[in-house]
Amino acid sequence: MFVIRNFLTAVALILEYGLELYKWAFIIAAVISWVNPDPYNPIVRFLRSVTEPVLFRIRRYIGIYGGIDFSPIVAIFAIWFLQSFLIKTLMDIAQRM
Repeated sequence: MFVIRNFLTAVALILEYGLELYKWAFIIAAVISWVNPDPYNPIVRFLRSVTEPVLFRIRRYIGIYGGIDFSPIVAIFAIWFLQSFLIKTLMDIAQRM
């Protein structure tokens, strides 16, 4: 039983760290987009390749209003929801085992 508990705890921690990194990728990509970055910069290309698939799907539903793109904010809220619901649920299940 302790093996399953440790496995669930490890999965929850890996998801927590992964979501935290992804959240920072969205924040950095949004800040970089304000300064008109060089599209051939490897860092900019990496950030766009990581964030654009998610942001594109969100933009399809909410669009861009008045020239302001709210999709990074929606993505960060979704990550916060996953961190507060999914991660805590996995940790609670692991603690009760």
